[in-house]
Amino acid sequence: MKPDGRIRVMEIIARMNIGGPATQVMGLYERLNRDEFDHRLYTGHVDGAEGDQLRLRGATLRVHRIPGLGRAVRPADDLRALLRLIGAMREFRPHIVHTRTAKAGALGRTAARLAGIGAAMVHVFHGHLLEGYFSPAKRRLYIRTERRLAAMSDRLVTVGPRVRDDLLAAGIGRPEQYVVIPPGVKLGPIPDRETARAALGVPLDTPVVAFVGRLTRVKRPDRLLATADAVLRRLPTCRFVVCGDGELMEELVRGIADRPGSFRLLGWRKDTETVYAAADVVILTSDNEGTPLTLIEAGMAGIPVVATRVGSVPDVVRHGVTGLLAAPDPDDLAEQTLRLLSDPALAAGMGEAARRWTSTSFAVERLVADTEALYRSLSVGPRHLTGNIA
Repeated sequence: MKPDGRIRVMEIIARMNIGGPATQVMGLYERLNRDEFDHRLYTGHVDGAEGDQLRLRGATLRVHRIPGLGRAVRPADDLRALLRLIGAMREFRPHIVHTRTAKAGALGRTAARLAGIGAAMVHVFHGHLLEGYFSPAKRRLYIRTERRLAAMSDRLVTVGPRVRDDLLAAGIGRPEQYVVIPPGVKLGPIPDRETARAALGVPLDTPVVAFVGRLTRVKRPDRLLATADAVLRRLPTCRFVVCGDGELMEELVRGIADRPGSFRLLGWRKDTETVYAAADVVILTSDNEGTPLTLIEAGMAGIPVVATRVGSVPDVVRHGVTGLLAAPDPDDLAEQTLRLLSDPALAAGMGEAARRWTSTSFAVERLVADTEALYRSLSVGPRHLTGNIA
């Protein structure tokens, strides 16, 4: 231990942006007990950083840069990042190495083994890549790799029980290694509906459906377009607001070319609270999800959601109570969306139920308490674990 007696935690993530894993890191960094934990963040890519300082959602933290650490597989960069991590570990001598995202998990756990520092290893699965990401051959390689990495890990953390069960079914890890720690979210001030719509340029009396997220294949923006077509055929005045960006943005732009008045493409916005406040319904069209923060945030803003019944979405959306779940089918998604848009009383009731449910179950204070308990359980040293808080 250091002279001050604190538990040293080295947290490694490939990139810090506005996504879910980065949001969780920020919540922990702001609230972990600094008298008990020396918590340091190591990352390769940082959006919006000035030097080694990162501001995200109004908070500032110091980051330790690891050149070469990123999402893409590039052997030269990966080797450089691995060597930098080994050096950083030998300098910091963490008691716990805590990794997030697949690339950081692979390099971080390998570096900890090669560094010979005797740290306990924790990896977080914010979701998984078992469906919707890879070809069959790459999926098999991913599973084999994660099985080997799991054998090097002391704890495997998932954001929900369904993610854990999917990973176990794929033979990744053992049941006793797993800990379920749901996300913790803190939403900023929520503007009133009129102010939010004025900020987005949306008429006050227009039905609005919002999509918030990355425009990538697994999120299925093509399904969003097909769902919008089905809704617009029956409710032509509806407007779809899209907050996000990604490699399929150009495809989305082409897809709405013949109906530009029905869509507002916002790109990334830091004030997602404004987007939620302007919406009547928040929609998710994904093929695969962990525990999506978008749906938690929408609930905290009091907005009901319509979402595909995939991954851990049912852990967030209580069907018929806080929102509506649908098959991954545009017609079913449209039907559920129209049900809420046509019944304001039903939508308002579900929105209020969603506010109560998410504010209780997904508070950032609970995330911090669960994580601190996990760290304490591991602080006696690697391979000498003291229980499970799942």
